[in-house]
Amino acid sequence: MDKDIQIVVLNGPNLNLLGTRAPKIYGTDTLADVEQLMMGTAEELGITLAFAQSNHEGDLIDLVQQAKDYADGIVINAGGYTHTSIALRDAIEAVELPTYEVHVSDIKAREDFRQKSYISDVAIGMICGKGIEGYALALKELVAHIQRA
Repeated sequence: MDKDIQIVVLNGPNLNLLGTRAPKIYGTDTLADVEQLMMGTAEELGITLAFAQSNHEGDLIDLVQQAKDYADGIVINAGGYTHTSIALRDAIEAVELPTYEVHVSDIKAREDFRQKSYISDVAIGMICGKGIEGYALALKELVAHIQRA
């Protein structure tokens, strides 16, 4: 590779509670476990990662916009903002970075209000219902997409 691929991994509201929040739905893995898994996957792929988590919509929008300056792509679990934030969706569209959406639970098998994602139509793909392994799968898919481009 000519240059190091840099991916930003963004996590939205309540993902800081992974491992303790509704373990029957989200499992017992923590956000630290997600970061450890992602760092191992990044090492295998020879890429660099940056991580951020925020419970605040505007902060996530700022992080997406800032990613335009240094990142080659985004992996995002927007949490509840997946289903409510047109502003976050618009930020992802505006920065024109390939973005992969990930969810620990299967949002398509959850409550009606969780089945609509405002992110999916501006993302290159979505993985849901694979637990934290979905993050590693999303990262691999995103990197493969970037390398093909």
